[in-house]
Amino acid sequence: MKLLIVIGTRPNFIKVTQFKKLARERGNIDIDIVHTGQHYDQAMAGVFFEQFKLQPDHFLSLRGDGPADVFGHMVADLGSYMQDTRPDVVMVPGDVNSTLAGALAANRMGLPLCHLEAGLRSFDRAMPEEVNRILVDQLTDTYFVTEQSGLDHLKAEGLDVKSGTNAAHLVGNTMIDTIVAFDEQIQANPILKDLGLDRGRYILMTMHRPSNVDNAEGLNFILEVIRDVARDQKVVFPLHPRTRKKCEEFGIWSEMKALSNIVLVEPMDYFTFQHLIAHASTVITDSGGIQEETTFRQVNCVTLRENTERPSTLDIGTNTLVIRDLDAIRACLEQPKAGTIPPLWDGRATHRILDILA
Repeated sequence: MKLLIVIGTRPNFIKVTQFKKLARERGNIDIDIVHTGQHYDQAMAGVFFEQFKLQPDHFLSLRGDGPADVFGHMVADLGSYMQDTRPDVVMVPGDVNSTLAGALAANRMGLPLCHLEAGLRSFDRAMPEEVNRILVDQLTDTYFVTEQSGLDHLKAEGLDVKSGTNAAHLVGNTMIDTIVAFDEQIQANPILKDLGLDRGRYILMTMHRPSNVDNAEGLNFILEVIRDVARDQKVVFPLHPRTRKKCEEFGIWSEMKALSNIVLVEPMDYFTFQHLIAHASTVITDSGGIQEETTFRQVNCVTLRENTERPSTLDIGTNTLVIRDLDAIRACLEQPKAGTIPPLWDGRATHRILDILA
């Protein structure tokens, strides 16, 4: 059987690192990975492929005069690639534009579609990712689900069929597979020494969502949070290119750089960033994937969002949602949340998926 996996962003890469390795060991599935180019520079893509020793089989040339034009070309180019290579099954991970483009192309080519991370819902259609999730699941034939909420949502939408071509499977989380597979390299990373940090005595922060960084109010609140929490602990803030750009556009970049007890750094490679997550006292973020990674590591997580598509990180894990409330953030730091690891987040999700596909 030939499986085509469509990827385009760093979160996608992290979710598929074990497929080729395990498929080679089994010898019954040929895996082809195509990269749409959505994240295409060295910092946002290349270094991840180097660390994972995962080289896509084909790269698309991202082209177009705007988001809609780029997306249209992405669908067309993926369709052409599928026509040339004729996979038996197409898999799309996550919820980014590349995910939807791959789903649409597979549908147009009449190819069976698997969605990795199916059924997740934030119920906030102002988020482009939520629209992508809903549309992709409508086109999906086989649903690979990370947590119980995904099964519940698919069933509520009439998509959870227990047998046949539309089966939904609770398989666990392939992002955790990557952490487990590379944990030796993660733990050996020297970043704490390089930055002069002590284990459990710093806060890691990431911000990139439009609701937090595309407006002056959101960016000024981030500044306020850093000023407050940095009085007690050093703050390490790897800056997403989008966040850096918005700080400059809204005229607060100089103020950000002048903050005390903060370490501003460029986007980090996977091993370095995961080491920082594993040994932070708290992570303050708006990322979906980091909510899961902190829950697996049992690290306190404060998510600056009104909602999450990953409720197991709240109900079972170490995550807390906070909406621009400095007092609530302080409370989360003073009383870190204890949690447990969700079922099947054990490093074997990729094995389960390949068992099903075989």
